[in-house]
Amino acid sequence: MTVRLNPYLNFRENAREAMEFYHSVFGGTLELSSYGESGVFNDPAEAEKVMHAMLTGDNGVVLMGSDVPASMESGPNSNISLSGDDDAVLRGWWDKLSDGATIAEQLTKAPWGDTFGMLVDKFGVPWMVNIAGEPQA
Repeated sequence: MTVRLNPYLNFRENAREAMEFYHSVFGGTLELSSYGESGVFNDPAEAEKVMHAMLTGDNGVVLMGSDVPASMESGPNSNISLSGDDDAVLRGWWDKLSDGATIAEQLTKAPWGDTFGMLVDKFGVPWMVNIAGEPQA
């Protein structure tokens, strides 16, 4: 049995663009379905909006998202944290997520010994990246 924590992002109008961007960052497979395809909502103005997107990226990354219908509250997005000890992969993701982002804290050595940075990507989603440092002897 497997249990996973999957971030699920809410968008109002640009879920397709955002998820395609994340696909370019994390690789893997992106599955998208629209409200029109599902028949869940009958508002023709929202038929092309994304009802559900699932990105199964490389290195175990799973990210989901959708466009929230105009009739519903969208709620806030939360920080998404990427962490581990694969410096090259995590720096690569940081570099790609930085495209058009607002950098809250540069990716740099943190007081706790890891490398850490924070940014808000061009879609308004806040990200934290933590690259594990060398263990203390």
